[in-house]
Amino acid sequence: MKACGLIVEYNPFHNGHIYHLKQSRKISQADCIIAVMSGSFLQRGEPAIVDKFSRAKAALEYGVDLVLELPYAYSVQSSTLFSHGAIKILNALKIDSLSFGSESGNINNFINNFDILNNKEHEYNHILKQQLHKGLSYPVASNMAYKTIGFNLDVLEPNNILGFSYTKEILSNNLPIELYTFKRTNNAYHDEILQNKISSATSIRKEVLNFGLTQNVKNSLPISTIKELDNYKKNTDTFHQWENYFDLLQYKVLSSSRFELSKIALIDEGIHNRIKDTARKATSFHHWMHLVKTKRYTWVKIQRIFTHILTSTTQSELDLFHKNFNQVRLLGMNKTGQTYLNKIKNSLDIQIVSSLKSFGEDSLETKVSDVYYTAVNPHFRKQLINQEYAPPIILNKNS
Repeated sequence: MKACGLIVEYNPFHNGHIYHLKQSRKISQADCIIAVMSGSFLQRGEPAIVDKFSRAKAALEYGVDLVLELPYAYSVQSSTLFSHGAIKILNALKIDSLSFGSESGNINNFINNFDILNNKEHEYNHILKQQLHKGLSYPVASNMAYKTIGFNLDVLEPNNILGFSYTKEILSNNLPIELYTFKRTNNAYHDEILQNKISSATSIRKEVLNFGLTQNVKNSLPISTIKELDNYKKNTDTFHQWENYFDLLQYKVLSSSRFELSKIALIDEGIHNRIKDTARKATSFHHWMHLVKTKRYTWVKIQRIFTHILTSTTQSELDLFHKNFNQVRLLGMNKTGQTYLNKIKNSLDIQIVSSLKSFGEDSLETKVSDVYYTAVNPHFRKQLINQEYAPPIILNKNS
């Protein structure tokens, strides 16, 4: 059986994802589609709008055969580490190809630019260091360095950034994985206004958080996602967003010493002092972000740091996880996915686990899940936490 890998967040799963699924299966001629999906917290340092199981169910309904969880230690990270973790999992599961959406839509752009970087890496690093020294943020400095060495790929576009990271990870390690990319249709990644039947996840989340499941939102979503979002809201009385965690985050900062904050993951150059100094002034999460934001620190990096503060995750804790990473969690599958797993299970060099229990009570994954559910109606919280210890979702149909 041929397998095609996808690296996703499905926050939430929408019509554009269905298009990507269909095109990926068609061009790769894959028998099995395997998605590695971020869990409770996402690459940009945000909580997922609904829990991982709701998102996995929606994806399985529309053609994903296997859904595995990208561990927190990789999901709330830069594109380089995010890609490294996801590709490591997919390669361990013997995928033949990887498919991703991009603003470019041309896989040769990614491969050619990888060759340019390979030949001019020393020059790139020198220019990057110069621009960072001037006080520019990493994405802006990196983009300037890439352009100087001859890139024709816009690496300020979020999906191009991730796509290039996937390409680097695969080609640098000579992995036997074919690369495919599809141009994003209609809305751009950051578009905040709903358009057509294919809208950006950003615009969908904005509409849902502000107005609920309006008809405009429903036009952009498959039935399975509408059902999952509706049920989640009814049961938990919430859609997850940063403001749900503001009080807890503020408490964490106010009750921590500057030394304790300095040990948190991604903290560098004294930004913990700025976070500590602004903690009493902040009246909301959004307000706090504006108080901390500087030219050097991007909105996304600050959100990632805040996520690690919220979950009390230290840099040493992440480093230890990366060093010993050998387990991946199966969230759900259909009959095709089950058949594929049975076919490769004897040749796997990574352990597939089916419950949070396998990680242990004091694990990073357990801690992160518990923190995520603090935003939920307490009467339903126990039920959601129990899901973490239940068997994977099994959809009794083929892809």
